[in-house]
Amino acid sequence: MKPTNQHSTVDRRMKIMQKLSVNDQVFVNELSKEFGVSEVTIRNDLEQLESKKLLIRARGGAMSTSHVVSFDQHLGEKHKLNMPRKTAIGKAAAKLIKDSDTVIIDSGTTTLEIIRNLSSALNNVTIISNALNIANQLVSNPNINLIIPGGILRKNSLSLIGPLAEKSFRNFYVDKVYQIMIDVAREVIIVTDSSKFLRRSLAFICALDRIDTVVTDDAILPEDKKRLEDAGINVIIA
Repeated sequence: MKPTNQHSTVDRRMKIMQKLSVNDQVFVNELSKEFGVSEVTIRNDLEQLESKKLLIRARGGAMSTSHVVSFDQHLGEKHKLNMPRKTAIGKAAAKLIKDSDTVIIDSGTTTLEIIRNLSSALNNVTIISNALNIANQLVSNPNINLIIPGGILRKNSLSLIGPLAEKSFRNFYVDKVYQIMIDVAREVIIVTDSSKFLRRSLAFICALDRIDTVVTDDAILPEDKKRLEDAGINVIIA
């Protein structure tokens, strides 16, 4: 007997979860080809699995919940990791912000270093951030216009997330974006220490062809640097 659509859907979602248990990450385009269904169908699968708290959706795919727990360490613990490199990256990235720029900055210890190293001579800069620790650094800066979108507080990273936050971000068109809300940005800049290139996590930020600049440290592997440059990305070594 030919299986019903319902049975096919259940089977497909079970296989998706099996893949996550092995690889920690899955990609919509790969799943679409493998199962012979549309990307819309796969996205619906991931949405339903996320609603049951079985995975976390990310741009272009999904991550297992165990991967997210290990990756999204408590902010205080993350702040201790690779700090000299993150400080250097933050200083280099801060120089990319110019007068009258509108910039989205995501939560994170490296992006916090950008804020700490902004030039005091900047004028009329608007920063949009979903990160409470970043907002706290900016409240006393008279030269920065600060916009904080709504959302649900993720306490580990002190960031506002969820549909409300995403909807708020889409109301803006910005000059530069650091790590989030790629679709509304004119220029996409990724700031990350070189250890991140040992994971596939960069692919979940956005496709390489949407990235303009990567600011990282001198421990990046030559093959990773070449891969980025071959994709037309400007790589700045802090």
